[in-house]
Amino acid sequence: MGSRPSKCRHQSMTMISSNPTNQLSPDISKVMTVVALYNYPSTSDTEPVISVGERLNVVSEEGDWWKVVSLATGKECHIPCNYAAKVYHRWLFEGISREKAEELLLLPSNRSGAFMIRESQTRKGSYSLSVRRSNNASWDSIKHYRIHRLPNGWFYISPRLTVPSLHDMVDYYSECGEGLCCTLKEPCHIQGPRVAQQHHPDPIMVQNPQLNWNEVDSSVLISDNKESGEESPVSMGLREAINSYLFMTEEMDLDKMSDKTSRLKTLQARLQSSQRHVNLNTVGNLSHLNFNSAGL
Repeated sequence: MGSRPSKCRHQSMTMISSNPTNQLSPDISKVMTVVALYNYPSTSDTEPVISVGERLNVVSEEGDWWKVVSLATGKECHIPCNYAAKVYHRWLFEGISREKAEELLLLPSNRSGAFMIRESQTRKGSYSLSVRRSNNASWDSIKHYRIHRLPNGWFYISPRLTVPSLHDMVDYYSECGEGLCCTLKEPCHIQGPRVAQQHHPDPIMVQNPQLNWNEVDSSVLISDNKESGEESPVSMGLREAINSYLFMTEEMDLDKMSDKTSRLKTLQARLQSSQRHVNLNTVGNLSHLNFNSAGL
């Protein structure tokens, strides 16, 4: 019958041969994937269980209703059969109108060259190719091409190129966009399973010191003469150290203490053993410090 033409070479009348057993159509036994055409439930005051464009697995067909499972959320529900379209090979859609095809192709997840082949809702066995194209302006549009069928079962968009199956048509126009608005890129994207969000612990926060030790006179640090109630640099530095300690550590024994006085005494005992060089009067001011609530 002939061989596959070279890319984008002009053909007066070309027939692309392939295995005759692969001549058409979807393998019905493997059809278990559908795409949602509408939100369901569609009421504005209820959050939809199924969202438009979402990919679903069909569990069972019960008359005009389908029992489906969302691959995005795992939720299971019954939806009207006209709320979804069957999808074969990722690009062949059954039960979808021209308007709905445009809506899906114009979803943000699709780009120029996104496409689908859809079966006619009025003419059984007839198909159309819908392709998203980018214009010079800041908006995209959808171009539709009718797929004709010859008496021998072969298909064509332009009489210059005929193919024995829709698979061959997609393969050819994915390599060469001759006669189309652009080369076919990817099938119309329908939403798949969402990647589970990994929980990460909150980052450790470090308090910036309020006291700049470079600006402190060393004579003040060793002086024993302080007016009553005066806040010394040593007291301020100790306060910052305590606040940072309480903020960054998790002391289980303190958390178990419901009595605030018991917690304060425990802290005082620890500070007295680790800060013996600090005046005990400074340590005694702990009751006036503004402790972080996570530590007390």
